[in-house]
Parts: sequence; C-alpha cells; structure tokens
Amino acid sequence: MKIIFMTTQENDDNCKCNLTTELLEKIPKNEELEDMSDIFKSIADPTRLKILFLLKNGELCVCEIFEALDKSQSTVSHHLHILKKEKIINGRKEGKWIYYTLNNPQILEKINQFKDVVI
Repeated sequence: MKIIFMTTQENDDNCKCNLTTELLEKIPKNEELEDMSDIFKSIADPTRLKILFLLKNGELCVCEIFEALDKSQSTVSHHLHILKKEKIINGRKEGKWIYYTLNNPQILEKINQFKDVVI
C-alpha cells in the first residue's frame, strides 16, 4: 500500500492525512464519472422530469407530449433529444409521428428513492 503525502501552500510540512492509492482505486474511473454526471444532468431539469413522469404509464406520441407540456415543439424536441441521447427514453417512428417510451420504467422509482435519501 502506497501512502500519498500532501502539502499545503501555507505550510510546506507534510499533512497528517494518509490518502492511500487503495482508497483512490475504489473511486470509479473518470470516464464512468463523466457518464454518471451526464445522466444526472439529463434528468436535472423540471421539463425533462415531467416528460419522464408522463411516460410512466406507457408510450406517448410526441404530439401528446407537446400538448401536456404546453411548450413549443422545438423546446420539447430539445428535451426529448437529451433524454434519448442518454438512453433514458426510446423513440420509434410511425408515419410522421414519433412515439416515446421509458427505456427502463424503474428510473422513476430510482429518482424517488434518491430524493428520499437526500431530503
């Protein structure tokens, strides 16, 4: 086990902390942390959360989502794109319309669990 000694600008003496490489190895890799961060960012918006809750009961046409949110088509499309990019929702095209579903319906349960832990 390797011990990393830290110094501060105010004091050149070694800090009494013992940050070990073993502890550092338990932290997810930067790429995984970036992926997690992107997922949290994608759901950290009230409009996108509302979309997820709308899709809770099953597939909806994009026109139904526009109507429920009372937002412009471009705004809703932007939010849907972000959720789709992170694979939180799926879209299938039928004629000129796109129908959306949750990729994993458990996401709302997990969001609520997270909220309960934090609050």
